[in-house]
Amino acid sequence: MSNPTAAAPAEPIPECPHCQKPMPLCICDSVTPIENRLSLLILQHPQEQDRALGTARLLAKHFADATVRVGLSWPSLSKALGRPIENASHWAVLYLGSARAADLEAEAEIVALNRKGEVADNQRALLGKLEGVVLLDGTWSQAKALWWRNPWMLKCQRVILNPSRPSRYGRLRKEPRKDGLSTIEAAASILSSLERRPDIAETLHASFERMLTRYREVQAEMPELAPKPAAKGRRRDFRRGKRA
Repeated sequence: MSNPTAAAPAEPIPECPHCQKPMPLCICDSVTPIENRLSLLILQHPQEQDRALGTARLLAKHFADATVRVGLSWPSLSKALGRPIENASHWAVLYLGSARAADLEAEAEIVALNRKGEVADNQRALLGKLEGVVLLDGTWSQAKALWWRNPWMLKCQRVILNPSRPSRYGRLRKEPRKDGLSTIEAAASILSSLERRPDIAETLHASFERMLTRYREVQAEMPELAPKPAAKGRRRDFRRGKRA
């Protein structure tokens, strides 16, 4: 016999069809459209599950010429993009190797590399011919898996970033490298630099700040949707337990 005083199960919280975040975390209604000259392709690892703090779909919503693909591998850039591309070398891919702008004594915000991971000659010509940008979305290890499973990226122009400040995630998400940025921050840096339009960075950074502000607001009222980062000691203990 049912208990009439039992609490009714909580109704599921709807998700935004655009950013796929729970509606309390969605800021899509404040997104400012940006017209971009360079195409944007975001490849998201299928196990990237951080919907609350993820930025790939929020980024794509800003641009008419932006594509998000979820998967592990595609046979070519054309297949990933869904349209024919004549020359993959006219597309940049944010490189995940060991090369860092600081180590290479590079001063520019975006740096083109050669196949050896060195600063390429004729930076202006290499960056000036680009038609699009490929970004890999996921954790560091997931992004590296996407890199190795898509050999066609070797045909693309490798670029690295030289950010002037650390990620705006702050304590909400620990980046594995000091030059590590969120997907939306990486796009802001690359597109604004290549198109010589600081307004692109300003718009994307403002959107990211609104997303983070909303996240912190929701933490107080609905912590199940916006959990606080685990303490460092807890993370280390958990990993030791998994290895034991």
